[in-house]
Amino acid sequence: MKYRITHTTKYNYSQPVGVCHNKIHLAARSLPQQTVTNFHLLIKPDAFASTCQKDYFGNRVDYFSIQEPHRSLTVTATSNVEVRPITRPPAFTASPPWEDVAQGIAKRRDELSLSAYQFSFASRIVPRDPAYTEYTLASFTKGRPIVEAGLDLTRRIFEDFKYDPRATTVSTPVDVVFKQRAGVCQDFAHLQIACLRSIGLASRYVSGYLRTLPPPGKERLIGNDQSHAWLSLYCGDEIGWVDFDPTNNMIPATDHITIGWGQDYSDLCPIQGVFIGGGKNRMDVSVDVATISPDA
Repeated sequence: MKYRITHTTKYNYSQPVGVCHNKIHLAARSLPQQTVTNFHLLIKPDAFASTCQKDYFGNRVDYFSIQEPHRSLTVTATSNVEVRPITRPPAFTASPPWEDVAQGIAKRRDELSLSAYQFSFASRIVPRDPAYTEYTLASFTKGRPIVEAGLDLTRRIFEDFKYDPRATTVSTPVDVVFKQRAGVCQDFAHLQIACLRSIGLASRYVSGYLRTLPPPGKERLIGNDQSHAWLSLYCGDEIGWVDFDPTNNMIPATDHITIGWGQDYSDLCPIQGVFIGGGKNRMDVSVDVATISPDA
């Protein structure tokens, strides 16, 4: 599946901003099943300086600064991405017991295990807690294959929690989401990561986009898509990392486009920065995930 993704963020200020410095995670990541053929960043007013680099996790990060007074700022990221089905190893349907995976990453000191082990600890946003352990062990019973257990936990979060954009904000703690049983994709991803880390498994936060389809008989609305979040679980050396989407009760496939991953949302905030002045400000975001011709 080939996509053209347009992500536009507009800021309007009641007073002039004298200077701003910004950090952006909007470029899709090249992966075995995902190829980025083009990425373009348009910034208005023009940036005084800009650069890009890879962060600790290997994600592309763009930086820019504007050093002239401005009352508005528009950042438009345009990407062309091809996503292909993932080829799973034979062991995927007969994955190892989850306890073996947890014990393996905790005891072994090879590069592969250590790279996974770092995602088994509490992070800035995602805590570990006995309450999450208790909830998780209803799915991760003794000796259960890790992929099967991961799918069951994904299903339970999908069924037990209500998708409600009014229930949370970007800064709502995981424990509040757990208690009120409502939230959005970011909340459900953080919650499932907290559950998995609480039983010693390695799980990372994944940021990206999800292709959405209009209701039957309705036209697709341009700019009406959204950023999306899910998680990835380390399932042992042979299988590696497997993505799970608790918001939609599924293993992501070609409808999911990956930007990158980290410990939690704080590692992958789409746009963040500092500015001087501005007074009151308003942010508007438009995301369009459009399929394009296979020959494009």
